Amino acid sequence: MAGSRRTRTAAAVQAEPTAPATDLSVSSVSSRPAPAVALSRSRGISLAMLAAVGASLGVALGAPVATAVIGLILFGVLHNLLEIRYVVGRFSGVLGRPFLDVLLALVTAIVVCDLLAGVVGRPARLAEIVLCYAVLAAVAQHGLHGRRRVVAWVALAAAATVSLSFPAYHFVVLAHLHQVVPLAFLWEWSRRIVSRRGRWAFRAVQVLWVVVIPAVILLGLLDGWLSADPGIVHSVVGDAQTVLAVSAPPDLAATTMGMRLLAVFAFMQTMHYVVWVGLLPRVAPDASAAFEARLPWATAPRLWAAGFIAAAVLAVVLGLDFAQGRTVYAALSSYHAYLELPVLLAMLVGVRALS
Repeated sequence: MAGSRRTRTAAAVQAEPTAPATDLSVSSVSSRPAPAVALSRSRGISLAMLAAVGASLGVALGAPVATAVIGLILFGVLHNLLEIRYVVGRFSGVLGRPFLDVLLALVTAIVVCDLLAGVVGRPARLAEIVLCYAVLAAVAQHGLHGRRRVVAWVALAAAATVSLSFPAYHFVVLAHLHQVVPLAFLWEWSRRIVSRRGRWAFRAVQVLWVVVIPAVILLGLLDGWLSADPGIVHSVVGDAQTVLAVSAPPDLAATTMGMRLLAVFAFMQTMHYVVWVGLLPRVAPDASAAFEARLPWATAPRLWAAGFIAAAVLAVVLGLDFAQGRTVYAALSSYHAYLELPVLLAMLVGVRALS
């Protein structure tokens, strides 16, 4: 009896249907299983994130310009490196060659256009927008099939038409959307929290800072706390118009809504750094180990050292000419920003659909 029961159990396991393509399980994206997170540890992580949300909101409302500038100097380059390490290590199965070569070639062209924008002007900006949608089209070509690929291309064509008609809005929207991206990675990481209550508590904190607080700021409920004073970075940014141009389109930069958008940008940028520099390197060591297995020379001490050295160089460049320094940083950060796109698509349609 016991032997026949074991036989039936084994047969049932073998006959169990495979998971659907939308299941982004850890085993589907990495060769090594991700460690589970116990309820007690997830509670501590959620509380730490909640404290970071409160602190980030306080400094972003009281000094949004200084928060954005100082955060960029200290953690801008470092978070680029650590984000690339996490994405490549955690989702190495998605970022394979030759697709990765095509992606890097397109992003390099975007970097060139971004650097030439100050000399060429509007044509370089329009070319950059076209290349941005070329990256999205390449991701759709790589990851989608049949009707979904056609629908994606039609949607991208419509969006590209709008972006080319309103280029200033395109870059501002892109900057804000990039700050939302950590929600997808944190949502995926939270699958390893074994307690359902702990998992949803962690996710609730992420929704709080990505959705709820920005909505509250944009609705004007915190206008009494806003300050446009550049403060200690006045000597670097002057009247802060360069900072405002990143977070608000030209026709809104000098308005109350422009200040709200700046506060949202400063807050979410700070939380962006919290996620990539403070949280994920600590709670996802498996991703770092997978990255170092792929690139043994890119060890953690070297990445952190490179990040801090680059921060010192960036501080000097921004101090000499903030606008030019910000342009160079934005151009080079395109690599980590666009590297996320195929992974985000994998989360939407399922990693198996991209294999």
